[in-house]
Amino acid sequence: MQPNQFNKIMEAVQFHPLFQGLEQGTALSLVRECEVKAYQKHEVMLKGDTEREGLLLLLEGIAEVRVGEEVLEVIQKGEMAGFSSLADFLGIPSPEDHLLTVELRAVEQVKVLFIPFAVLARRWEDSNVHDYILSQVAIRLRDVYGSLAEQVSLARQLGEKEPFISRVQDIMSEEIVSIPPRATVQEAARAMSDKRVSSVLVTEEGKLEGIITERDIVQRVVAGGKSFQSSASQIMTPDPIVIPRLAYVYEAISEMVLKGIKHLPVIEGEKTVGIVTLSDLGRRKNASVLKTIRQIEEADETGLREVKEAVSVITDHLLREQVPVFTLLETVTSLYDRGVSRAVDLAAARLGRPPAPFAFYQMGSSGRGEQFMLTDQDHFLVYEDGGDHAYFKKLGSEIVSILEQAGYASCQGLMMASEEQWRGTVSQWQDRVRQWMVQSTNTNLLLAQNFFSYRLVAGSEEVGRGLESGLRELLARSKIFLYRLAQAEREQRPIPDLDQPIRSLFKMERKSLDLKKEVLFPYHHSLQILALKAGILGGTTLEKINALEQKGVFTADFAQDVRAAASQVLSLYIRLRWNEDSGDGSSVLTFSGLSTREKDELMLSLRTLKKLQGSVFAQFPL
Repeated sequence: MQPNQFNKIMEAVQFHPLFQGLEQGTALSLVRECEVKAYQKHEVMLKGDTEREGLLLLLEGIAEVRVGEEVLEVIQKGEMAGFSSLADFLGIPSPEDHLLTVELRAVEQVKVLFIPFAVLARRWEDSNVHDYILSQVAIRLRDVYGSLAEQVSLARQLGEKEPFISRVQDIMSEEIVSIPPRATVQEAARAMSDKRVSSVLVTEEGKLEGIITERDIVQRVVAGGKSFQSSASQIMTPDPIVIPRLAYVYEAISEMVLKGIKHLPVIEGEKTVGIVTLSDLGRRKNASVLKTIRQIEEADETGLREVKEAVSVITDHLLREQVPVFTLLETVTSLYDRGVSRAVDLAAARLGRPPAPFAFYQMGSSGRGEQFMLTDQDHFLVYEDGGDHAYFKKLGSEIVSILEQAGYASCQGLMMASEEQWRGTVSQWQDRVRQWMVQSTNTNLLLAQNFFSYRLVAGSEEVGRGLESGLRELLARSKIFLYRLAQAEREQRPIPDLDQPIRSLFKMERKSLDLKKEVLFPYHHSLQILALKAGILGGTTLEKINALEQKGVFTADFAQDVRAAASQVLSLYIRLRWNEDSGDGSSVLTFSGLSTREKDELMLSLRTLKKLQGSVFAQFPL
């Protein structure tokens, strides 16, 4: 051990119960018998099948105690690991076939002090050391039992779930009706009729080439005027969306909802092993999802209000089934998108054919793809240069009116397409955003933050591309604007640092956390700034994280950490807001209501999101 390193170790451990109160010479002697070890992220520090030779004192970083892939507890700076071997140290014989199955793995870069049992033996007669070891083992035992109880309870709950937690292979039809690409449309229709199915797969030498549905025959042959002697390859949908046989049923529902399809071929490796349809899902107690989709697609102005209640029922069902949070948000947001898109269509139908192409954008939680309950209206309208301003003024007002009838409250900040500031041509929007960038007042920064949470929901993608092309040019010349966004973020409250052991945290003054104001807002703003700097404009938060990873701004490991952290915080936030007993829809999380595992996960998540925020401050220093 180098002298400089040795001095740092002595400074770090001098107040630790194992070394506290000793004469300097004795303490120095004991520390010299120890060894400093470093571990990289995800590295196994203690293997499950290896006998322990001492204890580990964490000097830096965080580690997890695991059984397989299940996390029993989290070990932090200042805490010790290796207590499972104390029985051997105390001379208590183990069964001959006894094998350790618990391993210790680094969550991030970790530095530890390895303390051999020989050092512990020399301190064993000190009552303070006895009390410290006993208290640590008692705390660890309590928390591990608590974690195990939580996981057993969860496993039992999941085992009782049928509709969403079951696998696609449990509901798919294994009877595959297929035809070659050269077969005629008439042969395809005859195969559907004979087998009483609504689709046929088009295969060539066992490889899936496409799919033909009853709807394809109606639209592409009957209505499209093609001959029934046309080949299957001429009317099929090539390279259809597929799903693995071991995927969960909720994943199949999400695919159908998000992609607007009704037939999913099921694969195992490269082999097609079955097919699952909307009808299959409807027979598995998921009729409410399908009914809601049909309600939205067929709804008039008054019918859209009923969609709100139907989507709420689905959201509640997904929450109870403990579907992964990003899948839940993507599914529910998509259902609400269908309702909004339907409102836009109805508004345009009232006014007649639009005089120019237009694009309708959502902002806020919907723009971020994180909508789990009906929020207030938060949107804007863009139309092609030269478009009739009077028409689009009426269109914006009609959309707002229809959405109000559907249950969407008006935006208190009037950020809606009915307002002149939130509609305009592509050129007008570019001028508007340029003004926000040049005159970076707090008000303009707030408008820009809200605007750049946008996502195209209805209308022309070409208009959207024209808008974004101009915006990218503006951003390339507006570094000061990004700096001001980062400065405004720095002036707000930073994401809390709960870096101390979470068990000690509850003895401190902080007993709660406002997840929306203290965590989610700064997380969203930080991600937005990094995305804008990289030329990534709209899209959901997940899309932005993935794009930042692809551009090399985030490493693969850090991107995964951010996704996991956001998932955990959003899960807590959604559960908090959805809790009907709270009544006030509060976003304040009280720590006493969390399980041991949730507390540890929250601490790790906040560390990751704080690191994300810190990267913004590092790139835009004062």
